[in-house]
Amino acid sequence: MAVVEKARSVLVLFGKIINEVVSFFVFCLLDLLDAVLCYVFKVVDFLLESEWSPCYCSSAAKRVAVGISGDGGGGKIVISERGEYKVVRLSSSKLMMGEVSDTLYTRPSLVLEVSRSTVKRLKTVDRPATATVGSSYSKSKAWRPSRPTSFTVNSEILGILQGNVSVRRPVPRWSDCFCSHCTSWTSGGTNKLFVRAAGVRDNKAREDVLFIHGFISSSQFWSETLFPNFSESAKATYRFLAIDLLGFGRSPKPRDSLYTLKEHLEMIEQSVLEPYKVKSFHIVAHSLGCILALALAVKHPGSVRSLTLLAPPYYQVPKGVQAAQYVMRKLAPRKVWPPMAFGASLTCWYEHITRTACLVICKNHRFWESLAKLITRNRIREFMFDEFFCHTHSAAWHTLHNVICGAAGKLDAYMDAIRGRLTCRVTIFHGKDDELIPVECSYNVQRRVPRASVKVIENKDHITIVVGRQKAFARELEEIWRLSTSS
Repeated sequence: MAVVEKARSVLVLFGKIINEVVSFFVFCLLDLLDAVLCYVFKVVDFLLESEWSPCYCSSAAKRVAVGISGDGGGGKIVISERGEYKVVRLSSSKLMMGEVSDTLYTRPSLVLEVSRSTVKRLKTVDRPATATVGSSYSKSKAWRPSRPTSFTVNSEILGILQGNVSVRRPVPRWSDCFCSHCTSWTSGGTNKLFVRAAGVRDNKAREDVLFIHGFISSSQFWSETLFPNFSESAKATYRFLAIDLLGFGRSPKPRDSLYTLKEHLEMIEQSVLEPYKVKSFHIVAHSLGCILALALAVKHPGSVRSLTLLAPPYYQVPKGVQAAQYVMRKLAPRKVWPPMAFGASLTCWYEHITRTACLVICKNHRFWESLAKLITRNRIREFMFDEFFCHTHSAAWHTLHNVICGAAGKLDAYMDAIRGRLTCRVTIFHGKDDELIPVECSYNVQRRVPRASVKVIENKDHITIVVGRQKAFARELEEIWRLSTSS
């Protein structure tokens, strides 16, 4: 027995070493490929749209230094270019740079670092500058990044932040899908989220239920699974409101948005809470949607009756570590195995490889849908295609970094507020076989909010926690709402 255990541990160690070695070479090649694709997209964008494509990996020679003043709340931006400085003040309604995750622009690449050092040695001629934002917070005691914080931002976006520029660029981009389904929001003349409503109509519901989907998904994740399986009693009691988040499904996908946590929350308020006159409501959220659910509950503490979270991506960040960078490395460890880690690493680390994937898959989703239906003889439900394909690269890329990674430093405060200020019921569901978000994340929430109930579902993963067990889950939700109402 001891020999078998020893042999097993040796094999596990050998497997880890092989995984590390193979991962190193594979991701070095991917670093190189992403750098090449950066220039390819710049050229194609210029040829088709008459402008260079702004990205987060431009060389330092192309940048304009922008620093945020150290007061943290004054809304001042100091802009410097070739020795000239000026200060602009952002109004409270404008986006603050603290909402932009540093993982967008600080993703160490061996190939990129080598190429940058080579360029510096060759002293290439300066090219037209784009904007770079760097935080002067590095001098404060509260936050000390390991390296200077700077990132490339399109000059037009900087103008939007200052309130001087209004961008109205054609939608969609050449690399996005042009079909009526993906661009339906442009013909409606509205900048509000797409909402699927069911159950009680005309504000006669006793309570509302807000459903928030996860990353690269849509409202159909709920409407095609849970809505048909709620009991007649529940349909006569509650109004179900499932939204397509900003940038996904049939909701607006603005090119000049950075898809921050603040933008997502404001769109939910403007598109659901205000027009539907939502006063008292339950929240059901999956994956990325859990972060938005927590922020929404903290912002409206007196209105939330229950909070149901499915696979919340809550990692406990060690003290003294940059939260966004830590979470990115937990989600995307740059490993080729397991496959879920490899896919997450591609999505998190490579801006131009993921744009290529969106160009091949999302832009041509009608072809892939038809092919899959032909191969499977229409055995795969159509909504699975819709929710996976109906987004733009800009929406997915910025939401991933600015919400999942960027909000990591705020989650502890959200948890403390829910524990101390809210009295609503908190229930967490997690699939035991979830390879994307480990079960430990749900227990982390429970440690922070002791009254939270964690239910681990055997033989279920990140998606099958709902899909495949929708009838049982619908009954569980109804029980949560009933107990929350009676308490």
